[in-house]
Amino acid sequence: MNAYFDSSVFLRLVLGEPGKLPAWQDYDLRITSDLAEVECLRTLDRLRIRHGLSQEEITNRREALYLLLETTERIEITRSILNRASQTFPVELGTLDAIHLSTALVWRDEQESELVFATHDKALALAARSLGFKVAGA
Repeated sequence: MNAYFDSSVFLRLVLGEPGKLPAWQDYDLRITSDLAEVECLRTLDRLRIRHGLSQEEITNRREALYLLLETTERIEITRSILNRASQTFPVELGTLDAIHLSTALVWRDEQESELVFATHDKALALAARSLGFKVAGA
């Protein structure tokens, strides 16, 4: 089975937070947007500044993130993804969540393949379910 992962899944894994997705290795193909790398790195930088994380700890978290990203097919943000993200959704979504969901929608449509949507964000999970995705993690 194939799965799309939003940034929240990577961050829970990298930060060792409770409730992380247990089935990461069970998916044949793991997919995400190029956006995930930027979102995760920005979050790590905020944690460094706000919580005074050491350079060593940040470096370890960044390395862990890059290891996860290496096992994930990253999808470039294209004009068709941005066009879909600018359209309406059944529930309220912010810009970054709309880009994640649109990336998964465009991939699913182009590949004509089933795709699980993995997220720890409840609103994004609801939007994904309303568009026919099976959801993991929320």
